[in-house]
Amino acid sequence: MKIAILGYGKMGEQVEIVANEYKHQIVAFIDDEEDWKNNLDKIKSADVAIEFSTPQTVLANIKRCFEYNIPIVVGTTGWYDQMEQVKQACINGNHSLLYASNFSLGVNLFFALNLALAKIMNGYKDYDVNIEEIHHINKKDAPSGTAITLANDIISIVDEKKNWINEPNNNSNELSIKSQRLNNTVGTHIVSYTSEFDCIEIKHSAFNRKSFAIGAVKSAQWLIDKKGFFCFKDIIGELK
Repeated sequence: MKIAILGYGKMGEQVEIVANEYKHQIVAFIDDEEDWKNNLDKIKSADVAIEFSTPQTVLANIKRCFEYNIPIVVGTTGWYDQMEQVKQACINGNHSLLYASNFSLGVNLFFALNLALAKIMNGYKDYDVNIEEIHHINKKDAPSGTAITLANDIISIVDEKKNWINEPNNNSNELSIKSQRLNNTVGTHIVSYTSEFDCIEIKHSAFNRKSFAIGAVKSAQWLIDKKGFFCFKDIIGELK
């Protein structure tokens, strides 16, 4: 499988390592407009693109992959307010896109645990739910896409919560997400239900980025002969 890596930062480097371990070929590394111009023929030869760039460049990268009919796996977050437009462009143009707020198997199991706990806690008004997320200082978006997924899943179940807000607050209808950016950390997410008397919490901590890269490369392998708009959590059972 020939892969173009769009965004050669920490995650792009991990994707390269995993792709090589899986005996795939990296045909291009794209970080900016100049790279697109200088490597266009190589990019067009790719069977799939794996995108871990920035919220500022991800939409342009998706558009170009659609233009050149290259299936694209998107790990960048911060563009979900444009989700419906991208989905329609993908479907209408008979293109291929698979996205995830997090490609880690462990995090996707954590998503399932979060949903299960929300179902248990719904109706216990003495407990207020909040989310804390910690990432490295170079992460561009806050809250993280993973935290937003956790929050939206809680809001879909817990009747009292109507929306999330990225700051501490005392409004019972708002779900607070606290974001921290620290040195020498990969990623931690904590969902807490706190009452006057105790606290119930679930936590996921990543030890390194390789699990994310493995999920992305496996997704690329899955997507290569598909058409449509897909989410990683919907196909994860097929990647076991």
